[in-house]
Amino acid sequence: MLEEALEHLVKGIVDHEDDVEIRHRELRRGELLEVRVHPDDLGRVIGRSGRTAGALRTVVGALAGGRQVRIDIVDLDR
Repeated sequence: MLEEALEHLVKGIVDHEDDVEIRHRELRRGELLEVRVHPDDLGRVIGRSGRTAGALRTVVGALAGGRQVRIDIVDLDR
């Protein structure tokens, strides 16, 4: 459920919707959601001073209902 919600939010921000990919992994301390987008959209997802990324983390954290969820935005160029 969290992956779908995050994917929906990210697709609303970016220009290249087809390149949005969310990967889910279970970790010892909770869940990890990796966001992969087209390199041209990376700045849009992070936002000025990380505000957009912070807002995405806040919304997904609220949807998680107390579970530990970490969101990483992956730079595919590195």
